[in-house]
Amino acid sequence: MPHNAQTTLNYYQQIYRQVQDIPLGKVATYGDIARMIGLPRHARMVGNALHALPHDSDLPWQRVINAQGSLSLGKLSSDSAHHQRLLLESEGIVFQDNGKVNLKIYRWKPDYQATSEEETLWSQSFAP
Repeated sequence: MPHNAQTTLNYYQQIYRQVQDIPLGKVATYGDIARMIGLPRHARMVGNALHALPHDSDLPWQRVINAQGSLSLGKLSSDSAHHQRLLLESEGIVFQDNGKVNLKIYRWKPDYQATSEEETLWSQSFAP
């Protein structure tokens, strides 16, 4: 876990680079992004980094959702969750009747070299 502001800033920059790479029409979970930057079990840090973005950011923050396929912004503001949903729908993402995104269809699975620990975590998180 980060020990100072500079370390946290460095992690935030890594998070932003990963989020920037999520393709149009795909989503990633907070945990996915954390694992991609080598910080498994630090999904909350990803959420904090995205929350710290300026309102006029062009980073595709809307493509990051929770591990259940739901929009976490609803806990902060129903208007924000509605805005996020509209952005995702405009990118071609279809929400199920229960309001969730089907991660089996829309989850981004990038090609990268994972460590053996990450491989185990990924296989567990993508298991049906």
